[in-house]
Amino acid sequence: MRWSGQTLDAADEGALPGLERSGLVRSVQTPEFEGITFHEVLCKSALNKITGDASLPFTWTINPARGCSHACRYCFARPTHEYLDLDAGTDFDSQIVVKTNIAAVLRKELARRSWKREPVALGTNTDPYQRAEGRYRLMPGIIRALAESGTPFSILTKGTLLRRDLPLLTLAAQQVDVRINVSLAIHDADLQKQIEPGTPSPKARLELIRAVRDAGLSCGVMVAPVIPFLTDGARQLDALFAALADAGATSVTAMPMHLRSSTKDWFLSWLAEQHPALVRRYRQLYGHGAYVTPEYKAWLRQRIDPLLDQHGFGTGESRSMPENVPADPGPGADVRTPALTLF
Repeated sequence: MRWSGQTLDAADEGALPGLERSGLVRSVQTPEFEGITFHEVLCKSALNKITGDASLPFTWTINPARGCSHACRYCFARPTHEYLDLDAGTDFDSQIVVKTNIAAVLRKELARRSWKREPVALGTNTDPYQRAEGRYRLMPGIIRALAESGTPFSILTKGTLLRRDLPLLTLAAQQVDVRINVSLAIHDADLQKQIEPGTPSPKARLELIRAVRDAGLSCGVMVAPVIPFLTDGARQLDALFAALADAGATSVTAMPMHLRSSTKDWFLSWLAEQHPALVRRYRQLYGHGAYVTPEYKAWLRQRIDPLLDQHGFGTGESRSMPENVPADPGPGADVRTPALTLF
């Protein structure tokens, strides 16, 4: 692994996203997180600037960690782990790089006279409320730093750990614009366990949406990705949108799955094992690229939009959207994700 030279005064040649230097402090394994190794680093920068798309309502992101124990088979961020000489499969799920000093570094960056209090997004690369947050508790410091500096921010998460911070988020919302968004794309619990084995159950995430709404905050939902031939059935989508409406979701965004780079191989290897009859159809649907065919995208939009209308999500921010939207890249990466357009 590319940890050589990562002392506090050594140059980091792009081993971590958005950092010119990083310091590996230690690697930790604990019984509470069996199978996961945490690589604790001291970062030099917390804010990551996004360039190249003026349509996005923000230009800055924060990623407290690299890698994600949610282990979602389709995760677009998987290829970024390869910049650490780790693989995009099992290593991405189990080798988690944690920026333990990120809140302190962020506070210094936000105090600069040059900081213009532009909107900041969390959850654009890996989930800030993945299991690592239960150990390191980085988010409270990040939230306080953003709110006290007058910086608006948004969070996208699958993690029910966000409930812990709802009192803090409610206070922050009195000072700055705070937008909470929950990712929930699979309503079937058995399928969710296969494709997103490290995530909270659909039921738990629906309860999270209710908790966010009960706290007086709006809560958008990202139904992404819609997985061809597995979660795109009319009954499946209807049941999911009905559950989201019942939970109090204030908006819904839905889009088809995209599979870039090594994520594609990782997902298709699972598909070949669990649903071999679909492999040929996927080869036809995705061809040699990362995105579904225009015909499928149009078909899915025609299916989703009436259901959004039916369940009261047909106006405002709720919509089905194209999947090729710029993302939060790692060093030298060309990774794209639709998640950024939600905020």
